[in-house]
Amino acid sequence: MTTPTRKPSRLRFAAFVFCGVYPLVTATIYALAPLTAGWDIWQRNLIMVPIIVICMVYGIIPFIQRRCGRWL
Repeated sequence: MTTPTRKPSRLRFAAFVFCGVYPLVTATIYALAPLTAGWDIWQRNLIMVPIIVICMVYGIIPFIQRRCGRWL
């Protein structure tokens, strides 16, 4: 007989994602600031958001699922 798997907690997953994304966003802002000085905010975001999304989809979320899955 197999034991039923429990459903992952969305709140815990959100907390893990926050812990991964916050430093990524902060580092990206600091890295892009000298290159985008004088740009409007929408122009900075047009560069920053794809970088963050790609890092999340291919880096942060798979890492969380692989390494932290037992806590979700």
